Amino acid sequence: MKKFVLVSLAFVACTAFAHNCPNEIKAIDAKLTSAKLSDADSAKVKALRDDGEKFHKAGKHDESMKALGEAKKILGI
Repeated sequence: MKKFVLVSLAFVACTAFAHNCPNEIKAIDAKLTSAKLSDADSAKVKALRDDGEKFHKAGKHDESMKALGEAKKILGI
């Protein structure tokens, strides 16, 4: 029974993490409109954000969160 509970909790945690991608995308979009970035950094953030969205839609949430995390780092969030 303990094993079932642990597996269930792990599944719920992974599912919650995987569905956080849209929230990260929204945060990036919100910050991008007011961020003062160079053209190169702005283009890189947009590319990383788009990659994150593509990965999310493909079910590759780890890759999505990695790309979105890099975008957030450039934006300072």
